[in-house]
Amino acid sequence: MSAPIAVGRVLPTLNVDGTRRWIRPKPAHGKFLRRRRTTAYTLMLVFLLIPYIRMRGKPLVLLDLPHREFTLLGTTFLPTDTLLFMLLLMSILITVFLLTALFGRVWCGWGCPQTVYMEFLFRPIERWLEGGRSGSLRLDSLGLRGQLQPRRLAKYAIYFALALVLAHTFLAYFVGVDQLAVWVRRSPVQHPTSFALMALTTSAIMFDFSFFREQTCLVACPYGRWQSALLDRQSLIVAYDRNRGEPRAKGRVRPVGAGDCIDCGACVTTCPTGIDIRDGLQMECIHCTQCADACDEIMRRVDRPQGLIRYSSRAALEGERVHKLRPRVVLYPLALAGSFGGFLFALGTKAPADVTVLRGMGQPYAIEADGRVANQVRIKIANRSRADHRYTIRVDGIAEGSMIAPMNPLPVAAGQTEIASLFVLLPPRAFHGGEHRVRFIIADGGGFVDTVSYELVGPERDEHHTDRERER
Repeated sequence: MSAPIAVGRVLPTLNVDGTRRWIRPKPAHGKFLRRRRTTAYTLMLVFLLIPYIRMRGKPLVLLDLPHREFTLLGTTFLPTDTLLFMLLLMSILITVFLLTALFGRVWCGWGCPQTVYMEFLFRPIERWLEGGRSGSLRLDSLGLRGQLQPRRLAKYAIYFALALVLAHTFLAYFVGVDQLAVWVRRSPVQHPTSFALMALTTSAIMFDFSFFREQTCLVACPYGRWQSALLDRQSLIVAYDRNRGEPRAKGRVRPVGAGDCIDCGACVTTCPTGIDIRDGLQMECIHCTQCADACDEIMRRVDRPQGLIRYSSRAALEGERVHKLRPRVVLYPLALAGSFGGFLFALGTKAPADVTVLRGMGQPYAIEADGRVANQVRIKIANRSRADHRYTIRVDGIAEGSMIAPMNPLPVAAGQTEIASLFVLLPPRAFHGGEHRVRFIIADGGGFVDTVSYELVGPERDEHHTDRERER
């Protein structure tokens, strides 16, 4: 039984019978490629260097998930910084919306790591080892034998080495370069979990750039599907000018009434996702401008004006008036100013220390030999400042009792978190309904003071029993 044949258009990475169609784009040299190459190598360098750069004695970026601490630009955020995280993520999301409304999918074509590494690292190595686009297609036609050819095996070996470097760099963002250096020097038997994590990350990168490739953009990434909501008719896109290019006609000699497009297919051959830009705006288009460079070269050869494929908007291509100011271009910056301004304000007014009062481990309270009720309390202090401090702990509301604190004041180094365990002793008559409210006052002697209300627990005593006890 033969495979069903698709009716109509299919994904550019699929043949009509459903088999994989490998995309082997031919690079188109031009002004956009030069600019993208400079941008790409700059981004690669920044990605490799960030884990090694420190600011204020801390990593520039460290996303420490096990300890639930996130360091950005030398500032550490804790799990209690919910408002800060919300405002920061909202600002990033609004920025994506704004950039898309103004410049289309500029992120996909110029800044996305998938595009940057695929088009400016892995594919150039592939062309160098396999003999360009024609050599790669020749190896593809051999099927399994083509995969075992020495040139392709050498490519996979280099890919694996690059995947190791990228995986180690990527994990440095989450564990830090110091911890990463320890992992590298130790035997995998000594740290099986971290070794498995490293192996999994390396395998994922190897699979992505060796096999999945452009399908990450077409299948896995949701950005292409979002563009229908994020773009409008005034948004900047990479587009083919149908009014100028149609009807198409091959050859240098142009028949009367023919458009500028000579139907050479250069724009399709160079596309990293395998689409035909002449079909209009498509989900698969990542706006990489490869087709624009390829078309400009052809236009120079046939003595026609460049820009048949160019940055434009659907409104401009259809002869409509171009509106630089439109609702989303005004509302997005206002929303961004509000969210990011709120983030900066919350960050600037953030207290230099976080104090959390926790109940002690084990039973909620204990009865001492003298009849007093003992509550174990833990005071967790996170020192956010850049200097060491000694925090004094006092309790307000225990006139009839006392506090026992083995370490008071509590020393906490800059950027560190310490926990002080203490006991609060009160007579049973201090508890009403099994509770007694107190206030813990924590001060560093340098201007920081924080007050935290807390409910101590004890034996429940009814009011009648309490009154009789007072009469005695």
